[in-house]
Amino acid sequence: MALGDYPIEYNPKVHGPYDPARYYGKPDTPFGEVKLGELGSWFARRNKSPQAVAGAVSRAMWRWQHKYLHPKRAGMAAFLHFSTSMMFIFYIFNYKRMQAHRRFEHH
Repeated sequence: MALGDYPIEYNPKVHGPYDPARYYGKPDTPFGEVKLGELGSWFARRNKSPQAVAGAVSRAMWRWQHKYLHPKRAGMAAFLHFSTSMMFIFYIFNYKRMQAHRRFEHH
């Protein structure tokens, strides 16, 4: 499979129009239904290649867009998600600077 091609598991006669937010591979037990003892075997069945990880991130992004960004009456949720994630990322970037700064006494 090359970059930009349909997934190998996708069959237009069976699945209909292509949806980038859908996983076309063999269905497996959802993570929420996995028992603690089966967790190791569940992780062992995952495809951990960079291409599979990129596909999972892409599907998650498409699902988020379909739910929060693309509806006709989209609210403030997409903006709030973006701004909250940026605040969290910049907090992590600047943590060392803030950690050193908290020892100062302000009078």
